[in-house]
Amino acid sequence: MENKHSSDAILDNFFAITQSLYKEMSKPDSDASDDHAEIYRLLTDLGRTLVDADRASFWKWDKRNHTLWTTAAVGEGRITIPEGTGLVGKALTEKRAIVTNDPYNCPDFNSSVDKKTGYVTNSILVMPISNCKGEFIGAYQAINKLSGEGFDIEEDVKRLSLAAFICGITLESDSFLEDSLHDKLTELKNRAGFYSDYTKVYEEILKDTSADREVSLIICDIDFFKKVNDTYGHNAGDAVLRHVASMFRANARPGDGIYRWGGEEFLVVLPDTNKAQAIDIAERLRTSVMESVCHFEELNIKVTMSFGLTVLNMDNPIEENIKIADERLYKAKEGGRNRVISE
Repeated sequence: MENKHSSDAILDNFFAITQSLYKEMSKPDSDASDDHAEIYRLLTDLGRTLVDADRASFWKWDKRNHTLWTTAAVGEGRITIPEGTGLVGKALTEKRAIVTNDPYNCPDFNSSVDKKTGYVTNSILVMPISNCKGEFIGAYQAINKLSGEGFDIEEDVKRLSLAAFICGITLESDSFLEDSLHDKLTELKNRAGFYSDYTKVYEEILKDTSADREVSLIICDIDFFKKVNDTYGHNAGDAVLRHVASMFRANARPGDGIYRWGGEEFLVVLPDTNKAQAIDIAERLRTSVMESVCHFEELNIKVTMSFGLTVLNMDNPIEENIKIADERLYKAKEGGRNRVISE
């Protein structure tokens, strides 16, 4: 009788969570990323219920940044680890579910969170999650079987497969959205990525009336880029674009936004940065590109860049702010190139 009551409780929890999932996925005119965050939380809770675990987390494989991180976790905040590490990395690398009921004697188990929080991990189940092409894109991790018996590699994987399947579909749709916001050549965000970030991040900073916060914007392009393509070929031109993107990444601060605006043009957004600070950053970017060399096949290609800069004015539409920076970029080109213009 106790088993029946236990099964009924699990079934009731299952239907309650799936009902919440349905409601979340049926919300009209809501932000997709916010929706998915709640969906991941519910799916994580669903998997935890299905395998009778104390804690659970859903991990995303961020292949652009070579990391694994939790998009939702029950009992713990967001954690980021290098790809290929820990039990999650092992499950993805070996493309199979992994169970350990003696984690502290498992060489792949990272006990740092337990040491920090005092939590004791007795059993772990990790199940890799794939997209419709069979490519692994994340993993589901359940921790501590409540019965104390440990996880079963067959029975618990079977139970968890429903949550993992729905997680895979949701994560794949997230990946499609993320890909649409990135430039394939440089892997920087594109124009659509900029407008998405502007609405969600930069505009909110400018609207913050509790503090005097400024956001600066730089638009820049590669000098004589057509000559690079004409002299060395378009593959070399692509290599130069990737090289410039890598130089910008290397010189960016956490929170700075770097975008491929189109062709050989790039846009850089500097939150909480005044004009003088933005000029210093633009000069650093200009100098780093000028002093670097793009190595492509047998070629050593050197380029310079011109920069136009403005501090965003909340009273103007973003297109007007970009136009001001673009006019200053034009002045930099007309004035001899390889320089920063902020007036």
